[in-house]
Amino acid sequence: MAALSIRDLDDAVREKLRIRAARHGKSMESEIRDILTAAVAEDVAGADLFSALTARFTGLGGVELDLPARSTRPRAASLPE
Repeated sequence: MAALSIRDLDDAVREKLRIRAARHGKSMESEIRDILTAAVAEDVAGADLFSALTARFTGLGGVELDLPARSTRPRAASLPE
């Protein structure tokens, strides 16, 4: 595993990272590692919108919709001339 040092990080950014890590019950180092991992993964997933959306919402579960039966026969659209 590689080690990374970040110099000249703004104190306000560090404080926000500390709060975010505490909110997620993690150390700052672990939170930063997760943020960086997700940022790199989004670059790959962003190339394919469907894959990105699927990855983002898979954990939420799905919804089954009851679609009513069609009562009329489909027709072609009438376009103005």
